[in-house]
Amino acid sequence: MQARLVQFDALPAQACPCGTTRRAFGDQEGAVASAHLVEIRQDAALHHHRRTTEIYIVLEGEGFIELDGELFPVKPLTAIYIPPGVRHRAVGTLRLLNVPVPAFDPADEFLD
Repeated sequence: MQARLVQFDALPAQACPCGTTRRAFGDQEGAVASAHLVEIRQDAALHHHRRTTEIYIVLEGEGFIELDGELFPVKPLTAIYIPPGVRHRAVGTLRLLNVPVPAFDPADEFLD
């Protein structure tokens, strides 16, 4: 495995349950994590993962994170640790860094 640099704004935006995302490092062989720049739309879909832990770091905006039905306020520099099985979504217009561990696998994303 080699060291790698990625410029998020040069990556293509993709639709995701939360809005749009720009995903880095998930395509690297043997990657133990990936990094995503996520633009949350107001109506992000409730979802969960069976194997993936996610760490969200709010970069811009204010709103809430819903974790298993409970809402918590978030603002820039709030960090959220989301273990497998926790149903979650962001509420509000936010920009965040998402670090999935292991690297993101679309087969491990389940909409509720």
